[in-house]
Amino acid sequence: MKQFAKTGAVLMMSAVLMLTAACGGGGSKPAAGDAKSGAAAETNTSTAQKDGDKKITMGFAQVGAESGWRTANTKSIQEAAKEAGVELKFSDAQQKQENQIKAIRSYIAQKVDVIAFSPVVESGWETVLKEAKDAGIPVILTDRAVDVKDTSLYVSFIGSDFVEEGRKAGKWLVDKAKDTKEPMNIVELQGTTGSAPAIDRKQGFEEVIKENANLKIVKSQTGDFTRTKGKEVMEAFLKSSKSENKPIHVVYAHNDDMALGAIQAIEEFGLKPGKDILIISVDGIKDAFVAMKDGKINVVVECNPLLGPQLMQAAKDVVAGKSLPKRIVTKEGVFPQETAEKELPNRKY
Repeated sequence: MKQFAKTGAVLMMSAVLMLTAACGGGGSKPAAGDAKSGAAAETNTSTAQKDGDKKITMGFAQVGAESGWRTANTKSIQEAAKEAGVELKFSDAQQKQENQIKAIRSYIAQKVDVIAFSPVVESGWETVLKEAKDAGIPVILTDRAVDVKDTSLYVSFIGSDFVEEGRKAGKWLVDKAKDTKEPMNIVELQGTTGSAPAIDRKQGFEEVIKENANLKIVKSQTGDFTRTKGKEVMEAFLKSSKSENKPIHVVYAHNDDMALGAIQAIEEFGLKPGKDILIISVDGIKDAFVAMKDGKINVVVECNPLLGPQLMQAAKDVVAGKSLPKRIVTKEGVFPQETAEKELPNRKY
């Protein structure tokens, strides 16, 4: 992997700025495998930065602002950039790949030091990433992976293992249903079609639930990671369930916002979420823990959005010519309903 080094002022700055805190999820470790989100920011100067030192400039192309998770992710990167003295140029892609590609090309033209982004979808990045590589600008992926043949087009990927998140959700359900002999019908609220978390969370979940023949996904549709679309899709699921006389026993939502939308639809339909229908969700935003405390969500698989400190440290390291692990995985937990009240005060997002 090609290393990118700066001399003189940048090396001096890197020495001063090597004090970035660990990730909000409790640290990270190199790991192999597939895996997820992005951020926004302003131009900021660290109080630790000396006058005359050249700041690192980072161009960041965020997915959008589709969920509470994404908002927390953006805030983390803004705050970490300020603390590290990194000038952060930000763009909001509004969940459109063409907007991210346009932003990346703009950053290349501006000759930023580092480009980072959370890809809307996995495929279609080879051309623009090669342009960045040819310009000598390292690229760091955050939250979501890309599917490219040439992995030298990016230096590192920081984020969750989405397949493992799906497995964790499936393991909870398999354990919950181990004494149940009756079939359990599952409806799935998928994330944005073609995105890494949607693909991987589905894969991991299905991989595990096949251990129990009574567990079956009867309907699966994208809710685009939004609360509004999650409610809309769940309403359609409930109506078809009634007309087909096929009850829904479990909702597996690829994120909390869709789960919260589904809860609204279930309640309006006259059923009790968490009791009449089990709710499994992924992310761990504060609103989901409130819903768990109220008995409306049964389990949340954590996906930590606080990637800012890790990203800023990685940017400083790569600019200083240091090698990075190709894959940096954040540490995350599983929170069943009975832990919600105790854990709620600890939620930072």
